[in-house]
Amino acid sequence: MRAKEEDASADFSLEKPQTDVLPPSPALVVDRAAWEQRLRDISSLFAQFPDVFADQVEFEAEDQTDYYVSSEGARVAAPSQDARLIVVARTRAADGMDLFRAETFEADSPAGLPDRKTIADKTIAMAKSLEALRAAPVTEPFDGPAILSGRAAAVFFHEVLGHRLEGQRQRGDEEGQTFTKMLGKPILPSFLSVADDPKLTAFQGTALSGHYDFDDEGQPARRVDLIKDGVLETFLMSRLPIASVAQSNGHGRAEAGHMPTGRQGNLIVTSSKTVPESELRKMLIDEAKKQGKPYGLYFEDISSGFAVTTRRSPQAFQVIPLVVYRVYVDGRPDELVRGVSIVGTPQAALNSILATGDKMDIFNGICGAESGSIPVSAVAPAMLVSQIETQRQAQGTARPPILPPPSAAGLNPDAGKGAN
Repeated sequence: MRAKEEDASADFSLEKPQTDVLPPSPALVVDRAAWEQRLRDISSLFAQFPDVFADQVEFEAEDQTDYYVSSEGARVAAPSQDARLIVVARTRAADGMDLFRAETFEADSPAGLPDRKTIADKTIAMAKSLEALRAAPVTEPFDGPAILSGRAAAVFFHEVLGHRLEGQRQRGDEEGQTFTKMLGKPILPSFLSVADDPKLTAFQGTALSGHYDFDDEGQPARRVDLIKDGVLETFLMSRLPIASVAQSNGHGRAEAGHMPTGRQGNLIVTSSKTVPESELRKMLIDEAKKQGKPYGLYFEDISSGFAVTTRRSPQAFQVIPLVVYRVYVDGRPDELVRGVSIVGTPQAALNSILATGDKMDIFNGICGAESGSIPVSAVAPAMLVSQIETQRQAQGTARPPILPPPSAAGLNPDAGKGAN
């Protein structure tokens, strides 16, 4: 009753059944009372910043074993441990714009998390950043050169490129199939390569959230070279075949209760055209002058975003920066701005990359898609792009709190002792 599908691949690939029962993890040890006090101590740091009217500090420690058995004869048991500390704080500008910052610390055990001073320093820096953002001007729409810091570039690649390289997005009449017919062709500048390696547990001493030993279809995790020297090599595959790739490459992932699909694990972006960060900044100013722009933009931190991959909608993306500066060509000091949203289309954005920094940075987070929410990581250097488009974010109208938070000596004797 329907026209023939363009991709008539099978619905499920034949794979060798795995029989690998890994040894159990060491016993998870958590001093609950000590961590409760530590969370209170972290939260109390915000008491010296009255404009930060809400904060949340969370600690999670998990000891988990994933079991997979199938009628094909597979028997897999893969234990893992994770520890995560999350600090989130919020404020509101006088014009009603809500602003937030977040810091996430990851490790494979509670003992591996950063020490108290490191976390306290980052928490205070976050609060100071929020107070500065409240007073920063709202940016105007912009089209011109920009630098994405390493962390910002990692989020950018995860959203703009990574989702479009997931195998299931290459078949079906609902998918936009941005890169489906591009195998063996350049989709990035020739100095960039991209791999996904869920076997990596850490990068330069920092734990990676996207690590796993077996995917959620019982297939062993493996490194996949997606793009070499700018040329597309393959896709992230579950056991759903596509016309160009018939087998899984260990990337069938899902939250419990969802059907696994091809998903990212640890996305690693590398470059053969690197320059020191100071030189990258000079290149930004030169590019802005060349385009007749009074400034370029520097994106220090990005929270999240979304990518549209279905063909019923424009093949576009939007990412939400948290900390953005204008870098003026006339030598004026950099200016912090707020209310910025990056928008665009993937092919135009990815091919506007001119050079990269010489230091790699890491993004750890949780990614939501049709197969549920899963932990992911992305690693990338800072990137200079010749063209990026921004628009103004949606802005609220609620007034900031009229009264400051109750002080420790005021109405609430427990103020500053716990999470608000």
